[in-house]
Amino acid sequence: MSAVLVSQPTRDGSDKLLEKLAQGIEQAGLALSDSTLKKLMDYLALLQKWNRVHNLTAVRDAEDMVTLHLLDSLSVLPHINANNLLDVGSGGGLPGIPLAICLPDLQVTVIDSSQKKASFMRQAKAELNITNLQVVSGRVEQYKPAHQFEIIISRAFSEISLFLNLTKHLLAENGKWLAMKGMYPEEELAKTQAKATEIIPLVVPGLDAQRHLVVIPFNQAFHHIGAA
Repeated sequence: MSAVLVSQPTRDGSDKLLEKLAQGIEQAGLALSDSTLKKLMDYLALLQKWNRVHNLTAVRDAEDMVTLHLLDSLSVLPHINANNLLDVGSGGGLPGIPLAICLPDLQVTVIDSSQKKASFMRQAKAELNITNLQVVSGRVEQYKPAHQFEIIISRAFSEISLFLNLTKHLLAENGKWLAMKGMYPEEELAKTQAKATEIIPLVVPGLDAQRHLVVIPFNQAFHHIGAA
């Protein structure tokens, strides 16, 4: 893929962060436009601003946010092949908002039980004009949308078995769950009868830690976790 170009960066803080993001995206083998990079940086700036007051994330350092939030979220981009997606326990909008920014044809819904975090995500949607983003405040097990989702993803929500059980009414029959995890989740997988078809190692540039994506199709789980 073509390299991401950064136009004559200066050495102030924001341009250093942009350069770090662009280099990470290039190392990950992704190709994003300059306008997409700018919107990702605008999202990061808004997250930093709100985080100083509302404590949306424990990560405070801006450079760490680039790696731990943006590049980590974008590591799943090659595995998103759907028309719509639900991000459960999205918190500050991760990974849902970066995915919505990078994939404008993907309809993204983010849900969190925290009113404070949902308010931030609504502000991000409005300020950044993310037209393919819907924000829901509430508990996912009580969520009753007009349609089911082709992909349901979580990044830091719960163990896999609970994730599946709380969201089974929301996944389309041809859909799949994507659980973003750190180390290979052997114990979590042992606690659920659902069968993962893929456990994909994720590479996050700048992160010296294991990351995995657990893929569980609906038809591999429903007969184990379906309503009694």
